[in-house]
Amino acid sequence: MTAANVKKNRANPRKVAVNVLVHVFLAVLAVIWVTPIFWIILTSFRAEPGSYVNSFFPKSYTLNNYIKLFTDKTVLNFPKMFMNTLIIAVFTCLISTFFVMSVGYSLSRMRFGFRKTYMNIAMILGLFPGFMAMIAQYYLLKSMGLTEGGMIRLALIIAYTATTGLGFQIVKGFFDTIPRSIDEAAVIDGATQWQVFTKITLPLSKPILIYTLLTSFMAPWVDFIFAKVICRATSSQYTVAIGLWNMLQKEYITQWYTCFAAGAVVVSIPISILFLFTQKYYVNGMSGAVKG
Repeated sequence: MTAANVKKNRANPRKVAVNVLVHVFLAVLAVIWVTPIFWIILTSFRAEPGSYVNSFFPKSYTLNNYIKLFTDKTVLNFPKMFMNTLIIAVFTCLISTFFVMSVGYSLSRMRFGFRKTYMNIAMILGLFPGFMAMIAQYYLLKSMGLTEGGMIRLALIIAYTATTGLGFQIVKGFFDTIPRSIDEAAVIDGATQWQVFTKITLPLSKPILIYTLLTSFMAPWVDFIFAKVICRATSSQYTVAIGLWNMLQKEYITQWYTCFAAGAVVVSIPISILFLFTQKYYVNGMSGAVKG
């Protein structure tokens, strides 16, 4: 063994100590992050009813919480709430993604009047939380007759998608990194702006496209404020967020608390599946881009 290898293999005590402390700190953070999730999963299989228990681990386990969640429709119709939320989330995801990607592409690749003014206005409006406008949105939707019966789902889709074009900043920043020479070459070959956008730019933008899809799907899936304001007392149009909230109310918590935990697990499944299905596109996002 050469002297260089001996020196390289000689451990630096200070460096080793720092690495140990960093790994211990990260392990503690991981435990803190995972513990609530682990507890929710355990509670979803707990046989004892009610919210007050004196042990972290259940004394007995059962699948009845999941069975009751999907079969007991006398008080809280969770399957109906789940389908309402799924329909709203899917349509919101598709429409919002189209809006955000279109606005981001237009502001990145095109030059037109009012462009910088629009970006400045959008940045200022983005400083205010969206729920500040929910009362105004509710009365606008009410004036159009969209706050009663089955039209509530359409009202929620409109509420979730109407202003998504203002969230173009991240998408625009990604489009700015794609060489304009690709667009110019396609235009020379006779491609229109729509063809450049759909057949060239979007395939090269899979990472930001997947990011936009995920965030657009999660927003209505976990939202409570807008859904509660627009649905009001129309229980047939409730989303899962409202349903889970109702399970913690005084009159339901004793019988539905463990079902609440089961519902929390069920609600996380579509998002997890969507992420697992789309994560591979992050790696392949810019594999075909022009270098240099």
